[in-house]
Amino acid sequence: MITFILNNKTIKTPEHSGMTLLDFVRYEQRLTGTKIGCREGDCGACTALVGTLKNNTIQYQSITSCISPLGNAHGKHIVTVEGTNLKNKLTAAQEAMKANYATQCGFCTPGFVVALTGFALSNSENNYNNALDAISGNICRCTGYKSIEKAAYQVVEKLEGQEKNSLKWLIENGFIPEYFESIPQRLKAIEVKDLNQPKGKYVSGGTDLYVQQADHLADNSVHLIAEKDYLKGISIVNNVCTIGTNSTVSDLWNHSEINNHFLNLKKHLKLVSSEQIRNMASFGGNLANASPIGDMTIFFLALNSTITISNENEKERILPLKDFYQGYKTYDLNDGELLKTISFKLPTKQSFFNFEKVCKRTHLDIASVNSAIHLFVENNVISEAHVSIGGVAAIPKYLHDTSSFLKGKTLTTETILEANEVLQNEISPISDVRGTSDYKRLLGRQLFFAHFIELFPKQFTLNDFVQHA
Repeated sequence: MITFILNNKTIKTPEHSGMTLLDFVRYEQRLTGTKIGCREGDCGACTALVGTLKNNTIQYQSITSCISPLGNAHGKHIVTVEGTNLKNKLTAAQEAMKANYATQCGFCTPGFVVALTGFALSNSENNYNNALDAISGNICRCTGYKSIEKAAYQVVEKLEGQEKNSLKWLIENGFIPEYFESIPQRLKAIEVKDLNQPKGKYVSGGTDLYVQQADHLADNSVHLIAEKDYLKGISIVNNVCTIGTNSTVSDLWNHSEINNHFLNLKKHLKLVSSEQIRNMASFGGNLANASPIGDMTIFFLALNSTITISNENEKERILPLKDFYQGYKTYDLNDGELLKTISFKLPTKQSFFNFEKVCKRTHLDIASVNSAIHLFVENNVISEAHVSIGGVAAIPKYLHDTSSFLKGKTLTTETILEANEVLQNEISPISDVRGTSDYKRLLGRQLFFAHFIELFPKQFTLNDFVQHA
């Protein structure tokens, strides 16, 4: 029996674990403020909050409920726009939208309100940029974003002086209703047992599978693994980072030690989907999706990562990620096996990492071409190099030849130009909706140059490569 708290109501339902949270909320509970838009997690009209109890406190994150399986709500607090309402007045987020004329047709408004409420409840620093990140997955087709951005700014201003993690402060200042204060104790009181799940399709966050197969998964057996503890967590031992495949981009984003090693980590991760998707999509799902343009796959390939694969008998094998992919959407994973962990050496003072992506809009878009690089440089000589690129082959591509060519070379403009020639021979882009093959070759070259301009700004400038453009 799936058990959770929906707004201020405890739910116990025998409904199928594979149905979407959105459909349950709208059709079973008649909470129609949560809208159906794209059903692909792209528009944010269905945004809901998920509260998870950890160490006697509750942490809230925004998600897109249209691609989230109902079973993942088990043991959580789910908040829809109806659950943010106050009795006799508008909430701070609602008032900000109203005061700044940030709505016209109103279809997208509930999603924005919930996302901004989630920002107020989050542990992120109360600044304007973080507020905009919170609504990066919400699309409005008629209001224009300036008025919505002003509403976000008003929320930030009102949050000044907030006691961090204080539900009481947020209640007193009109951000959330009073019942929120009782939720931690009510979640503790719920006896949450593992769902009795039949064998079926493995599903973690569901952000890829539910875009493609939502109707199928709603009617067939699914095996939800998002809450499996052995697939969770991030650890660092002897400068090697090991990430459980149930971890999300947000887990990486919020990890302070990893941010110390990747100085531009949040800048890079901001290019990956939107905050709602970053909160729910698993790394294991991204790797197993095997998309030729999977952002985090390209990220981990450049780190020369290894993956641990576990079967039903808990027998494990370790494989270099660059050897995992065999062809378009095919990989070295047998029936009954799961990706368990991803491991890689963290960048050091002698190494340099960068990630680049070109897509048609800033947030929540699929890359035309993406690329990452990790270089080890001593005395201006490249002692080790790992380069990856997406969108230019049938698989997420680790550039074996280009990486080998760079190793041992002096870091000069000539070396980079020669390496680009190797790169061009190593890729085989095709023309599709994301661009022609020639355009993708151009992007591959420009992103490769961009890595060096970004990592070594005192040594290389755009002018060094302009004559070869």
